[in-house]
Amino acid sequence: MKITIHGISFHKEFVPFIEQLINALHDHNAELYLTESFSKTMQKSGAEATGFTVFKDRKVLADMDFVISVGGDGTLLDTVSMVGEYEVPILGINTGRLGFLATIAKEDVEKAIQVLFDGHFTIQDRILIHLDADQPLFNGVPYGLNEFTIHKRDTSSMITVHTYIDGEYLNSYWADGLIVATPTGSTGYSLSCGGPLISPAAKNFVITPVSPHNLNVRPMIVSDESEITFAIEGRSKKFLISLDSRSTAVDASVKLTVRREKFVARLVKFHDYSFFDTLRKKLNWGFDMRN
Repeated sequence: MKITIHGISFHKEFVPFIEQLINALHDHNAELYLTESFSKTMQKSGAEATGFTVFKDRKVLADMDFVISVGGDGTLLDTVSMVGEYEVPILGINTGRLGFLATIAKEDVEKAIQVLFDGHFTIQDRILIHLDADQPLFNGVPYGLNEFTIHKRDTSSMITVHTYIDGEYLNSYWADGLIVATPTGSTGYSLSCGGPLISPAAKNFVITPVSPHNLNVRPMIVSDESEITFAIEGRSKKFLISLDSRSTAVDASVKLTVRREKFVARLVKFHDYSFFDTLRKKLNWGFDMRN
């Protein structure tokens, strides 16, 4: 079995768990590959490991059976952008904090690898959001797992985002920005701006304004078959747009449209995983300080 490990950074306190992960994979005779960024992080941390190949060309992913993301949810988002159209199943090991996406605790590394090789898991397909623009953006990676965002820049003044669904005018949002989130992204930035929680299997996008000027403007759920187009106005000549954690500045002349990506992100979920259980735990539902 061919497996790639990807990560961006981790603290030295996590070194024993990283070494444990690599040893567990060797014990199962996995053919092991590391991304360049993860290899450099291991070297800096002093982690001791051998028996792997470091690669720079992501075309290697075409032959992979799994990719293991080591880090928090941000690292898993980066892993999704790296895997892209290859649709290799991704397993997230959480060395971060919240862990909505990277659900395997670092203490359960050996157990998780055993479960993976025993085949006691399912693959969840998560839709991605794709950005079409009339100029190259995001270094040829115009998709994200969580959300696309338009946000004001370099000024305290709000912006106006004229929004159209399948060519039909929806609204002009006077706000600090606008989010279009996938069901996966509904637990992220959109949630913090008052957006609804959406089950991962739902076929929807949610449009959520960021600090809207009109208090009667509310988040809106639309079909993921929709194409959502934007025209931006504001006192500033530049605006920020982002796909997950990647952002860039654009001017108001850029034509922006988002739609569902043609391929998906495939996440490994073990049989004891429950999205609703994760919600209750991470959001402290039912938790009462008086108890």
